[in-house]
Amino acid sequence: MRSPEPLLREAWPATPWPGFVRLAALVAVALALALYAFTVAVDPFGSRVRPGSAPGPLMDLNQRYIYPQLARSGAFDAAVFGTSTVRLLDPERLATAFGGHAANLGMNAATPWEQTELASLFLRHAPAPRALVFGLDRIWCDPEAPRLTPRSFPPWLYDDDPWNDLPQLLNLRTLEIAARVVLARAGLLRERIRRDGYEVFTPPEARYDLARARLNLRLIADAPVKEGPHHPARSPALDRLDSLLAGLPGTTRLVFLLPPIHVVAQAAPGTPTAEADRACKAQIAEMAERLGATVVDYRRASPLTSEDANYWDAAHYRLPIASRIVDDLATAIRTGRGAPDGIYTIKSGRRG
Repeated sequence: MRSPEPLLREAWPATPWPGFVRLAALVAVALALALYAFTVAVDPFGSRVRPGSAPGPLMDLNQRYIYPQLARSGAFDAAVFGTSTVRLLDPERLATAFGGHAANLGMNAATPWEQTELASLFLRHAPAPRALVFGLDRIWCDPEAPRLTPRSFPPWLYDDDPWNDLPQLLNLRTLEIAARVVLARAGLLRERIRRDGYEVFTPPEARYDLARARLNLRLIADAPVKEGPHHPARSPALDRLDSLLAGLPGTTRLVFLLPPIHVVAQAAPGTPTAEADRACKAQIAEMAERLGATVVDYRRASPLTSEDANYWDAAHYRLPIASRIVDDLATAIRTGRGAPDGIYTIKSGRRG
């Protein structure tokens, strides 16, 4: 009886698998190189932006990737740094108040180290800024403030070496952002963030729900209190910021803004946390005196911070409050006095 093996070979003749595999590999490599070349050419994070070249569309969800090109562009001579507690400050209104061209470089949940890295990059390309505003949240007072958060931080975008950026662009996430940038340039996709860094990240004002806001505030009020140290330590983060700003020219208007958080998130008087907050404010005031800065302190019990209807949650105020803060900053710089209604106090330093 004839073996079935030759019959199978006749029915299914051998295919050139080695050649097919080599061809498939070559096609895959060629496709990968083409996609990589596309990503490099698009420059989705603006790593090649330098003074004189305009930033591209800001399309990534993580501001840590897209704000370096704004800092590097040299297009701005004023900037706001901080976390989400300053992101609603419109740089166009700030430019009207202070003059020049302003950018909002506040990053969600940014640590002091991340904020200082971004400010350092900005100052390397705008060494004589017209105005700088630093939103100093309570995390600046924490002697053990973390260096990073779970959000990805790309140190290669914050140095001055464009070559070390190239290996970082070979991934699917970057390819997706590059495609979004191309679509935005073609007018087929809306830019996620305005090209001065400003974004209204809170819900539309028309959808404001006071009952929901009060629920958010109640969650903070009912949360267990984590008290600060009984012997407040000096903040290394503030010392680092002090060193960074020491070389600013006397023409720069420097503002340390303590953003208004709701009273439910403020330290109760007489507690260790309140004492640590007081010591931190004293360090900020000392730094401001040395640098010739103005401290505008909203982080206090006041009609603004006690009114639930001013907030979405304990940390995030509404757009009308953001507009008022910009106006207040201009007034504080001009008059050197705090608010008549006590909503903010100021301390003005004098350069030696």
